[in-house]
Amino acid sequence: MTDLDRLVLGLQQRIKQLEDDVVMLEKAKSNLYAAVSLRIIELEFAEIQDLLNKLNRTTSDYHHQGVQAAAQVSCCTKKSSTSSITPYSTSYPYGAWGRDVKPAPGDENKYWLVVLTSSNVYAHYVRQYSTLSTLLLGLGPKDTYISNSNPTTNTIQGPNMVMYANALYYNCYYTSSICQFNMTTRAISTVALPSDTGYNNKFPFGHLATSYSYTDMDFATDESGVYVIYGTTSNFGNVVISKIETSNPPVLGQTWKTSLYKITATNTFMVCGVLYATRYLDKETEQIFYSYDTKTNKERYDLKINIKKMQTNIEFLNYDPRDHLLYVYSDAYILTYELIFQ
Repeated sequence: MTDLDRLVLGLQQRIKQLEDDVVMLEKAKSNLYAAVSLRIIELEFAEIQDLLNKLNRTTSDYHHQGVQAAAQVSCCTKKSSTSSITPYSTSYPYGAWGRDVKPAPGDENKYWLVVLTSSNVYAHYVRQYSTLSTLLLGLGPKDTYISNSNPTTNTIQGPNMVMYANALYYNCYYTSSICQFNMTTRAISTVALPSDTGYNNKFPFGHLATSYSYTDMDFATDESGVYVIYGTTSNFGNVVISKIETSNPPVLGQTWKTSLYKITATNTFMVCGVLYATRYLDKETEQIFYSYDTKTNKERYDLKINIKKMQTNIEFLNYDPRDHLLYVYSDAYILTYELIFQ
């Protein structure tokens, strides 16, 4: 058990004890007993606050293990950072999480989580937490519903999505369109991808042992905004990258065609205008093997940067330029990998 696991377990136990003591206080008949109970609750609350502070510090600088990385990716190395099972436990292996890459003032510390609770394919609400600690503990979530049923028109299809400027971008249900969901107004705007875009498992991510259901469309963020990654029949199922102009409604911006056959990759992410693709090596190792520079149109297939995994499959992967972390959803576990630029 790691230090992080111990802190989370300790917090869960203290919170349960605090809840029991509050119930006892509400039942107290004597003023003296009530005063003593209240003092105990005050002390327990102070201990919980102290544990929360320790957890916040730990999640900022705790590292499970180092991963040696070559210098091919913009001279960066990476190592595993925070990891935890989601509040949904292991029931739902598909999902996504992260932070708003361009948050509104006051929302800088919020985290969002979407779990595909319908057939491991669909979701109809976004869950938000005020801090990383509250997410890890499953405390005080706020749910914002896209629709009242699941699945239906414009609900989330597949685990790939990002949040940017208070809007969630994802694959609209049963279409090859992008949905932009405003988290405040709950308004939905859409933009269609080219008519020959693969969807509904035509060009999903995966490896020899399995394909990742409904991952035809991927979304990525970097320092300049939001991208969508997909495959088209006119490009022979190879990866196409399009910049999303995040207006309302959104529109497609510049587009790049690559030679990377989409179904040979397990995931993609963007850093500084460069697309990186991963592939499955074995149950313990994922590898960044490919890059495409949108500024120079240069492709590389020789990166060979290995990532040590916590679980067998990585269903979601995205880079956040605010903290230089890769946010990962892996078989019901959420974790991050830190990118260190040298």
